[in-house]
Amino acid sequence: MEAAGLPAALELAAGGGAGLSPEKRAALGASLPLLRRDYRFEAVWFWGCVQGVRGAYYIAQGLGADRAAPRSRLYSLNCVDWSLLTPVTKEVEAQAEKLKGRFQGDPSFQYEHAEVNAEDAERLLEDGKEPVIKEEDRLIATIDQIDRAVGIIPRGAFVKTPLGSVHENRNFEGLSLTEAKKMSSYFHFTEPVNLKNKTLLEKANWDPSIDFLDSLEHDIPQGSWTVQLEKGGTVVVLRSLLWPGLTFYHVPMTKQYGYVYFGTGARGKRLGLSGNGRAT
Repeated sequence: MEAAGLPAALELAAGGGAGLSPEKRAALGASLPLLRRDYRFEAVWFWGCVQGVRGAYYIAQGLGADRAAPRSRLYSLNCVDWSLLTPVTKEVEAQAEKLKGRFQGDPSFQYEHAEVNAEDAERLLEDGKEPVIKEEDRLIATIDQIDRAVGIIPRGAFVKTPLGSVHENRNFEGLSLTEAKKMSSYFHFTEPVNLKNKTLLEKANWDPSIDFLDSLEHDIPQGSWTVQLEKGGTVVVLRSLLWPGLTFYHVPMTKQYGYVYFGTGARGKRLGLSGNGRAT
């Protein structure tokens, strides 16, 4: 969610238990604008919080002019001092996905031999590398997973130019209440995987400038999202069962929308869920 509208956005998403103490909100209100200035980001989004055993990681994302370009991720332990997270390789990401148990809340913590399976540990030793994964690496790998699977936007909020860059749609005035209750009105804000499988007939009524992402309509398994009307029916709230703790909100007929994550970084278990939530 946009840093500029954070207090109001958190109130709208608070129905799912998402929230920050007044002290943390004040700290974010002061530090996020400085983050944008110091790193020269076009925009800063507050992504959420991953709760560890001994502390919490507060996450922010820095965006450039092209909103589809890779985002910078930063974490803070106190909502004041921020550290840039370095993107991890696919190999490290795959290893991080196999780790079990809670985050510690200590960025210097290392998951050693016991937490890495024997096959990976042996291969790493053969390559002359220590079979350890830093918690920082696990953190950014988890953020990437969550964003790919359940980071969403309303249809029409962004436009794709003929040159391929993606920008906020200044003409977007929000979804109607009827549309806002449909899964097809929301898109995964990440590289699409299903568009290439669509038939010409399915694409007949699409607008290529806004229909360039995968919708939630065919997410697997079905039922991995809940949709509710809150605040007296004025706010539509979607919650992910794939990644419990991810809450998205939209106020129909307005530009107000966003998502935030407050959780432990654990994937949902009740439905036996796995993967990225999309058919491939």
